[in-house]
Amino acid sequence: MSDGKRSLFIGGRWTEPDHGHYEVIDPATEEVVGLAPEASREQVYAAAAAAREAFATWSRTRPEERAEILDRAAGLMLRDLDGNTALARAESGATTATARGMQVAVGAARFRRYARGALEPVEEAVAPQINEAGPMGRAGVFGALAVRQPVGVVTCITSYNNPWANPAGKVAPALAMGNTVVVKPAPQDPLSVYRMAEALEEAGVPPGVVNVVTASGPEAGEAAVDSPDVDMVSFTGSTAVGQRIAEVCGRSMKRQLMELGGKGAAVVLDDADLDSAAAGIGTTFSFYSGQICTAPTRVLVQRGVHDALLGRLAAYAGHLKVGDPAARGTVVGPVISAAHRDRVESYVELGRKEGARVVTGGERPAGLDRGFYVAPTLLADCTNDMRVVREEIFGPVVVVVPFDEEEEGIALANDSDYGLIDYVWSSDVARAFRVARRLRAGGVGLNTIGRNMEAPFGGFKKSGVGRDVGSYALHAYGELQSIVWPG
Repeated sequence: MSDGKRSLFIGGRWTEPDHGHYEVIDPATEEVVGLAPEASREQVYAAAAAAREAFATWSRTRPEERAEILDRAAGLMLRDLDGNTALARAESGATTATARGMQVAVGAARFRRYARGALEPVEEAVAPQINEAGPMGRAGVFGALAVRQPVGVVTCITSYNNPWANPAGKVAPALAMGNTVVVKPAPQDPLSVYRMAEALEEAGVPPGVVNVVTASGPEAGEAAVDSPDVDMVSFTGSTAVGQRIAEVCGRSMKRQLMELGGKGAAVVLDDADLDSAAAGIGTTFSFYSGQICTAPTRVLVQRGVHDALLGRLAAYAGHLKVGDPAARGTVVGPVISAAHRDRVESYVELGRKEGARVVTGGERPAGLDRGFYVAPTLLADCTNDMRVVREEIFGPVVVVVPFDEEEEGIALANDSDYGLIDYVWSSDVARAFRVARRLRAGGVGLNTIGRNMEAPFGGFKKSGVGRDVGSYALHAYGELQSIVWPG
């Protein structure tokens, strides 16, 4: 499919880009999906200035009005579900089921969630305090409120692995709190975000409240971070880019929400349900070709069940259909680009050189002449000092490291620069909880890869700064103000 030639969305107007357009490529077919606009630095600054101007009014709108707009936008996204699904699949390479259920549908659900979120109380009473007379004034009982205020203009820089749910998870709570936004999507699949902007425009969002700018190079993203009109940057992406953004934000004290890389440890204990563990870990092979920061890519397995789990994981990978994401029955589609395919393949080759054993995969899938495909790959005989174990590969590659005692497994799990989401498999619930409490990760799944979408989400260490999801996202896009008065 083709989504034609897009314009920037600045101050409520569809604006021709200063630097022309670039091609968005379907990673399954290598054909052009559409043309995305190349914004200039000046146009990004103009988008931030429009957001700044709109903030004065939008931040004072009634919560009910913001809720109605967000809810209408969600309905419009679902009204066009088929077209939005086809576009998301074409530009991201996700399978049809993933594009429909995990991208567009989740994106709309997040707008619905934060339509309700706009109505959540923003004031919290603080216990009264009795003050004696002194230099600060007369004696008295002082009351206080903690009031959540919008931050201001928020730049939302989103990742390529989910062009609907990831932007929605930033834009919707930011708007619900009364902020205005400049959205800078990933260059590989930005067209879906323009569809999102169209839905918000049709839903009645005022001019300047939502702005969308794109570019194939770094200039637009840099401008969206360093603009003096921007108060906060919400970023999902690699740790390396997040560190550079944080350096710029630090110079002017911009607020930050950073969801960065991951190398999720799956600690499989000797009393685990191995079928459940293999099914959970196997999603690294199957779900969006491993291009997800929460994937359990680093398997730490107690030696007594090592061989049995390895056999199950190899069988799981071997039964997955790799190919056209639009075809019925396809489980593993392409990775996002040729450059990323080459990067993932180079990691597999590096693993071989480091001494890892390729149990399954390791070669480009046969019979796929076009598209950026990587075969689901399982690496065994790994040690924790190997780069394939320590670095985020972001593809359908699972590494397996054996351990003997529980303490060793915990130490191996924590011996990582990352700490986003880890996992524990054990049939002893008390044991699983005991291990989970000792893992240095922002989240831990016990015998599941599922998530509670009201629980706080974010990482320890180099996996990020701050928490969002559920009501925590409203907190992330707000500033606390204290109001104190004498009783």
